[in-house]
Amino acid sequence: MEIIKDKEFGGERPLFGAKNIRLENVTVHTGESALKCCENVEADHCRFEGKYPFWHVDGFKVSDCLFTEGARAALWYSRNLVMTDTQVDAPKMFREMDGIKLRNVNIPDAEETLWHCYNVDIKDVKVDKADYLFMHSNNIKIENWHQNGNYSFQYCRNVEIRNAVIHSKDAFWGTENVTIYDSEITGEYLGWHSRRLTLVRCRISGTQPLCYTRDLTLIDCEFAPDCDLAFEDAEVEATILTPVTSIKNPKKGHISVPSVGEIIIDEHSKATTPVEIKTSEK
Repeated sequence: MEIIKDKEFGGERPLFGAKNIRLENVTVHTGESALKCCENVEADHCRFEGKYPFWHVDGFKVSDCLFTEGARAALWYSRNLVMTDTQVDAPKMFREMDGIKLRNVNIPDAEETLWHCYNVDIKDVKVDKADYLFMHSNNIKIENWHQNGNYSFQYCRNVEIRNAVIHSKDAFWGTENVTIYDSEITGEYLGWHSRRLTLVRCRISGTQPLCYTRDLTLIDCEFAPDCDLAFEDAEVEATILTPVTSIKNPKKGHISVPSVGEIIIDEHSKATTPVEIKTSEK
């Protein structure tokens, strides 16, 4: 493997098509597509300032690096990335990628990040300003995750999340086969139009959660007081450990809950048989 050390590059495509290279303490200044169409690349303690540095790359490791704001849309159309201990200040990262492993990565401007990505493995990652995160992505595994940003995980498939803090309005809309363990999820309109969404030991807050769902399962979850008008037109099997402010027009299933402030079943209900709502109130 060729080692390129203590160098600076700029302009258009300075390392286009390179194979089997290791960058150490390299700075890529303003320009475009520094490492486009490369294979088997390692970058350690590098700084990326120009746009689109890694496009159409197959096999690369990025460690202890910095992507400045100018390095926007840095990793697209690529495969087999391992990124560790890296600061990503650039928006619109990770698009149309297959095989992403992130460890101890901070992305403070994660708008429109991780779109159309497959086979994603994330641990110890923080994201902020993360509107429209993970749009149309599949096969995702996440652990120790902290997120601020709305409209996340829309239309995702096959997702497993553990020990996360997620602040996101309209999270998990239109998803399929998503399981979330031991996490805190804050935001209005959680999980609408999802299929096979499972929440295990999660704490949920925000108005009108989990409506228009199919095959929804909740196991030992907690609802904050602002979780009102829950489960409208939902097919749900739920065990909830805290009182629920209100439940409106669930479609099918069973709900076990200590108490419900208000159960609303009106002329708009689509249930063909009454949904069993079992409380422990005397």
